[in-house]
Amino acid sequence: MKILKSTLVFAFFMLCTTSVFAQRPVLTDEEEVSTTVTKEIDDVFHGEDFLKKKNKKYADVKGTMVIDIGVVQNGKVSSFFKVDSDIKNIDFINFMSDYILQHKFQFKLQKQQRYKIRYTATF
Repeated sequence: MKILKSTLVFAFFMLCTTSVFAQRPVLTDEEEVSTTVTKEIDDVFHGEDFLKKKNKKYADVKGTMVIDIGVVQNGKVSSFFKVDSDIKNIDFINFMSDYILQHKFQFKLQKQQRYKIRYTATF
């Protein structure tokens, strides 16, 4: 009986601490949001999953894209807008747009907050 109680208390403790650590931080400063978005997008573009998909269909695409990324309260990407690009492959630009729009950032914003971050991607 004592072992059962100890096990239940331990399991409850683990569930509580896991939910506390799983919460994403709420960012309030525009500079902090911009820095975090830039870092996460860099990680996405250099990640194994992205590179595998890009190299499979668009291995020959090289160049630079300047994009605006809109982020809303729950950390989701709300918009992707190509500002300038020396990449002319429309299929690749659409692939980039779809890939970024599916991304969810590892932070939240305050209620009713939206930010637009300009990012330069080099491939």
